[in-house]
Amino acid sequence: MSDTSVFMNSILAGALAIGAAAFLYTQSSSSTGSDEDGPGPNLEITVAGQAQGRIVIDLDKEHAPNHVAQIVRLAQQGEYDNVVFHRVIDGFMAQTGDVRYGKAGGDLSLAGTGGSELPDIPAEFSDVPFRRGTVGMARANDPDSANSQFFIMFAPGDFLNGKYTVVGHVIEGMDVVDRIKRGDPDLNGAIKDGKPDVMTRVVVRE
Repeated sequence: MSDTSVFMNSILAGALAIGAAAFLYTQSSSSTGSDEDGPGPNLEITVAGQAQGRIVIDLDKEHAPNHVAQIVRLAQQGEYDNVVFHRVIDGFMAQTGDVRYGKAGGDLSLAGTGGSELPDIPAEFSDVPFRRGTVGMARANDPDSANSQFFIMFAPGDFLNGKYTVVGHVIEGMDVVDRIKRGDPDLNGAIKDGKPDVMTRVVVRE
């Protein structure tokens, strides 16, 4: 499995350049997810930890059918249950979905470097922009290396447009997203105190 932590290293400079200003600008709007529900399916995430609550993501099977199919399959198998938000950068995004190394209660030293037993997915880049609440698929340098990890944007990230696959957007619970525990800025957003927020349960609603 490719190291999807490379995703963070390759875009961090652009994120830090615009992230703080964008976060302050967007914080006053879309606090609970203002985008309308699309055809779905929806991914419902129960979060425990600093961010207590529920996040609902409308998955975009029109623009990313293969990525959505993989996310749905992993969720239906219970693979996302008890997976932590292992990398969270204030003003940028919260990343999770490492079903191999990101399970709460275990050794999280490799969180962010794993995926699932399913094959990696060929890129499905589109013209859908990265806005606040957009959900994108994490990958390594290889555009076709996405597998199970995904990230939720705190703020717009135009520098990601056309370079990472958009798999959906938050339609409920952006206030929960905003409360997700941030990582250490000196560690590229990694959470190393052993107490990251956790997706305790992830289910699919058609």
